[in-house]
Amino acid sequence: MSKTLLNATNISHAFDYPLFSKIDFTLQEHESIAILGRSGSGKSTLLHIFSSFIKPNNGEVTLLGDNLYQLKERNIELIRRNDLGIIFQAHYLFKGMTALENLEIATLLSKENIDSKLLERLEIKELMNQKIGELSGGQQQRISIARVLSKKPTIIFADEPTGNLDKETAHLVMDVLLEYIKKNNAAMVLVTHDEDMAKLCNKSFKLENESLKKF
Repeated sequence: MSKTLLNATNISHAFDYPLFSKIDFTLQEHESIAILGRSGSGKSTLLHIFSSFIKPNNGEVTLLGDNLYQLKERNIELIRRNDLGIIFQAHYLFKGMTALENLEIATLLSKENIDSKLLERLEIKELMNQKIGELSGGQQQRISIARVLSKKPTIIFADEPTGNLDKETAHLVMDVLLEYIKKNNAAMVLVTHDEDMAKLCNKSFKLENESLKKF
């Protein structure tokens, strides 16, 4: 039986206006789930609630067996560092450093080794000695994804990871993410507006009219 990695119940949230209410969501080991939705629907906010960055107005998130928002901040930080892989829309790479130095920082913190096969799969091995500022947006995105996977997370939370990529490279990146999940007993929540990318996941949901419904 698959292990439950994330269980969210009765999640509601609003800023100046209601975003969503009474959302239930479960993520199992080896599972990839896509969340689709129009811009402004709240899908990135929902991802941030699941991944420890925004406490919901109502509801409960159980992450890797812990009631997430009842934990002390230092314990949440440990979960982020050791168990979660966050792929943001912005790359958050160190621009003055080389690609390799950016990866080394991640592996130093997680005490993992850089996986040369991963670099080959993402077609970035030959970029390792180049400064981040010399790379294209698509190359930077693949470096960012390699940095996340190098720390060997249990759950990947990906916010539009293929948004800046051409279709061929987007499929390559999705293949790499899905291979990682299978090999490492991990799982992924993917936020995207791209239905083609969503179809590659095990399940897809759409966030609209304040509800999350199977797509």
